[in-house]
Amino acid sequence: MAKTVLVVDDDPTQRRLIQAVLDREGYAVVHAESGGEAIDRLTKGGGADVVLLDLVMPGLSGLETLAEIRTAGVAVPVIVLTANGGIETVVKAMQAGAQDFFVKPVGPERLLIGVRNALQLTQLSAEIGRLKKHVSGRTSFDDIVGDSPPMRMVKALGVRAAKSGIPVLITGESGVGKEVIARALHGASDRAGKPFVAVNCGALPANLVESILFGHEKGAFTGAVDKHAGKFMEANGGTLFLDEIGELPLDMQVKLLRALQEGEVDPVGSKRAVKVDVRIVSATNRDPAQQVKEGAFREDLFYRLNVFPIEAPALRERREDIPALVEHFIARFNVEEGKRVAGCAVETMALLQGYDWPGNVRQLENSIYRALVLADSPLLQPHDFPAISGVAMPLTSGAAISHDRAETPQSQDSGEAQPDSPVRIIDARGHLRTLEEIERDLIQHAIEVYSGHMSEIARRLGIGRSTLYRKVREQGLEEQLKEAG
Repeated sequence: MAKTVLVVDDDPTQRRLIQAVLDREGYAVVHAESGGEAIDRLTKGGGADVVLLDLVMPGLSGLETLAEIRTAGVAVPVIVLTANGGIETVVKAMQAGAQDFFVKPVGPERLLIGVRNALQLTQLSAEIGRLKKHVSGRTSFDDIVGDSPPMRMVKALGVRAAKSGIPVLITGESGVGKEVIARALHGASDRAGKPFVAVNCGALPANLVESILFGHEKGAFTGAVDKHAGKFMEANGGTLFLDEIGELPLDMQVKLLRALQEGEVDPVGSKRAVKVDVRIVSATNRDPAQQVKEGAFREDLFYRLNVFPIEAPALRERREDIPALVEHFIARFNVEEGKRVAGCAVETMALLQGYDWPGNVRQLENSIYRALVLADSPLLQPHDFPAISGVAMPLTSGAAISHDRAETPQSQDSGEAQPDSPVRIIDARGHLRTLEEIERDLIQHAIEVYSGHMSEIARRLGIGRSTLYRKVREQGLEEQLKEAG
């Protein structure tokens, strides 16, 4: 999803010039002719990711507009535009809450760097906030990405369950985010800020399950050189998340049931039980009721854990959440990898939303990670997801030239003129062709080379997407575009 830049300036020429620069980089640009119009958009709907604000405007000045925006609680980064770059003006703008300033007329490179830095600062602040919540155990359901009907149901159930200590069993396919829901349950409860301990029961060595869960005394068995508290005691006062509970051996299920019923654990080698105060949240990607029928899971433990069931939906059941998830992952990996990817091209987002994602959110996350690391344009393209799109990354012009030279070395020394492009500039009579004819052939060639991916074509031709679409219509190339797509 392309980032939105709000340009607030009473001069239409300035707005058009700024839009031309931002369009080429894949940003969505919206306009406001006055401070009041900008305030209405930011506070009553629409919003923006970055604001470019002129300081000198009729009615509300830029500084007054900025003060109103901050008073309304809008934290969007603001870059001020001024014809007067004096120190006093800059200081006032920064004191009012601006992140940066441009002296008009601003060069394209300076404009793009400023917008990218503002977005990166926003992403960095959001990631720091997310990590602080994660580490302190205060992640809430408001932090879960997704507003589809299935996710709204999950959040509503989770908020209710969090208000009590009731055992919760989260079911769903692998990769749907069951641990994320468990952390939100903990963060929304009165145990927020206390320990949250996650245990993957399927990854526990069979001979050490009891020791890992309940702890052991020094010398309790060979290799027990120190006393070990165990996961239950580590989570004392907080929440214990038992992931893949269906993988727990039957003999350990008996001991787990007793720990849950009595509120105490028996460390290996200890002569007496230890009281623990733990909220249990469990999860499984299997059907626990079916496991009970097959004798692989104790019925009494199932009823003990399945007091409040929550089913996490598969990603294919909530496709409308994919744009928000993609934006979330791009922002996170931008910070982690020091990248400046602005979002996804329109056709890329359509591709991602149309895919079934058998690995669910985890697969989407890893796919975005790979694409972002390898991306060479501001917007992720279909060829950045070759396993999904089937589209290979196009050769760069330099690679194509090298390839051509390797194929025909004799052309370097030949006296014959070699065509530098499939687009002819000379007609059959030796005269220059019209610009309109050359332009049509060039766009048609670009459509073929880049398989109809309009964002990539626009970037390579150095024009905005809206301009490209207009030229395609004017030149009658819609059919070629459909065939290439």
